Amino acid sequence: MAPTHVLRCCQRGLAWIPVIFIALVVCWSYYAYVVELCVLTIPSIGEKIVYLIFFHISFILFVWSYWQTIFTRPANPSKEFCLPKAEKERYEKEGRPESQQEILWRAATSLPLYTRTGAGAIRYCDRCQVIKPDRCHHCSACDMCVLKMDHHCPWVNNCVGFSNYKFFILFLAYSLVYCLFIAATVLQYFIKFWTNELPDTHAKFHVLFLFFVAAMFCISILSLFSYHLWLVGKNRSTIEAFRAPVFRSGSDKNGFSLGYRKNMAQVFGDQKKYWLLPVFTSQGDGLTFPARLVNPADVEQAAVTLQPEPGKRWSISAS
Repeated sequence: MAPTHVLRCCQRGLAWIPVIFIALVVCWSYYAYVVELCVLTIPSIGEKIVYLIFFHISFILFVWSYWQTIFTRPANPSKEFCLPKAEKERYEKEGRPESQQEILWRAATSLPLYTRTGAGAIRYCDRCQVIKPDRCHHCSACDMCVLKMDHHCPWVNNCVGFSNYKFFILFLAYSLVYCLFIAATVLQYFIKFWTNELPDTHAKFHVLFLFFVAAMFCISILSLFSYHLWLVGKNRSTIEAFRAPVFRSGSDKNGFSLGYRKNMAQVFGDQKKYWLLPVFTSQGDGLTFPARLVNPADVEQAAVTLQPEPGKRWSISAS
């Protein structure tokens, strides 16, 4: 037990290395831009003031959204998705997958579930011992089931899901704005240092390297940000983009798509004035989601949806 505990502590410590790396790069970029460029290199007072105002606005929004993405705890299934004690004991003692699925079907009849495994069975996590709500998946890195899980991001050392997906999108957006602003405003001084129009001081290294770093991050962030905007417009998670959710009628990659505007509101909320702020405004509770072909308010339909087909043999799946 002791070696395992030590190993887990080491893994948790090492998982913070990417975050620390990003933090160090951001701190250096702040010093290089504010001190080396604005204070020591730019001669115009007016230009300095304008650059510093817009720089600090983008910097604050970037750091705020990054902080929220890192330290917002992933949302987990509620207690209603746990098996009752008696049913849980029966499930653990039962050796046949068919009998285990019968236990899960009985427990799931009162739950708002519309998706299944690829084999048509109830989605159950043996590790967390919960029936998985729609769009919920188990994260092996966090060792927990995460509501509307998108992916585990090592750069934030956290699972990106229902509770912090908006923060993650804003983090990508503001980091892109931050890098674009730095690259655009540093470019003219980069050229002057490169062509030796400015004195060869210690600021030269910081300005040259600042432009290269900002441009490099712009390229990588732009592709990721564009991809996630596309996912938001389709109302899909990264997992669902690679593996379509399975409904009673079969797999449907657009099963949760409600149209572009409603899809955007699912992540950013109804009030547009809060869309650009890293505060939680996403719709719903993460346990149930409106589906394109399913009406969650239709209790009778939900009961029919959760009835296994006669003679169907179920298999346990860890999806």
